[in-house]
Amino acid sequence: MDEELATGDPRDLPAGHPTRSPALDEGDRPSRSVRDAVGQDAARRGFSLDPGQAPAVEVLDALAARLAEPATDRLSGLYLWGPVGRGKTWLMDVFHATVGRLALGSGPGPGTRAVRVHFHDFLRRLHGERFHRGSIDAALDAILGDADLVCFDEFHVHDAGDAMLVARAVRSLDERGVRVVLTSNYPPSGLMPSPAYHHLFVPTIDLLTARLDVVEVGGRRDHRRAPSQDATGFRGGSFVWPATSVRLAASGLDRPEQAEATTVRIGSREHPVLAVRGDVVWLGFGHWCAGRTAVSDVLHLAERFGTVVLDGVPALGAQAPDTGQRFANLVDVLCDRDLPLHVLAHQDPDETLRRHGEEGVALDVERTASRLGLLRRLGPVTLGR
Repeated sequence: MDEELATGDPRDLPAGHPTRSPALDEGDRPSRSVRDAVGQDAARRGFSLDPGQAPAVEVLDALAARLAEPATDRLSGLYLWGPVGRGKTWLMDVFHATVGRLALGSGPGPGTRAVRVHFHDFLRRLHGERFHRGSIDAALDAILGDADLVCFDEFHVHDAGDAMLVARAVRSLDERGVRVVLTSNYPPSGLMPSPAYHHLFVPTIDLLTARLDVVEVGGRRDHRRAPSQDATGFRGGSFVWPATSVRLAASGLDRPEQAEATTVRIGSREHPVLAVRGDVVWLGFGHWCAGRTAVSDVLHLAERFGTVVLDGVPALGAQAPDTGQRFANLVDVLCDRDLPLHVLAHQDPDETLRRHGEEGVALDVERTASRLGLLRRLGPVTLGR
């Protein structure tokens, strides 16, 4: 999950899943406000709230209190944005859990139907459902059902094709009067940052800023970089450089023989992989990041395998921008799904992500660096004098 605050790494819910996130324990007495729920959850996990989170807590609490009122006939809600690791996802998950307990879990009768989706999953399903059903409205019906509150985690738009699809989806949500909560690493003006296409997305940016309360979640600390004893899930992975046999062994890995090379079928296409060993899949950087793969392909791997090894990662600054973005997407998906990722690189993490000019690396380099910081680092040992 993006932005945990010493919370461990609960798994994301699949797109369109109408239940709550695991931010609150099942046996807890439901809080009557988001403010109380956030305080209780923070105390349970042993940390104090960052002052930069206070404005977001207040607006989420106010929105929860308004949910019992009739919805308007247009899009409304919150746009929470800020740097990586400031707690946006955690705050949204506590909000969603609180709303779920007070509305969905309160017994029969009318109430807010809340759906939480991760934006990668949402875009994948939106593309697929629109193709099969023929329209954005029908696709949204299939993904969101009759939800009147949708929580979108990690809302972002980089691809021009996605931008046009997202623009139509936002207009449809506006026509339905759906309430939304969005988390993003970008302010609305930073969406679709490519100078060649940004102007085409400006009407959607204007609609979001007109309809939603935009609140920055600040603070100086990337809480996800705080020391943690948790070595499960994504944190159970490693960043290994250079990937010698000795260092691989320290991470419990053994590089495949050439005879182990095989393919994984995704849809109608066979994708090459270096090996499949039970629930562990070994990927080559050349195909999975420098080749023509999509986020949906990585999501398929995350659904099928329990651990991913990505071998042969070069310095991204010397690669094409799309290559860097595919690497960032792969890290995003596996972190969000809480699956171990082992990155086998030729150089250390800093050099891997170092920019070589404005267009030389993944657009989400800061978030990628934060997430790679969760992995164990197995590199050369510097000997003292």
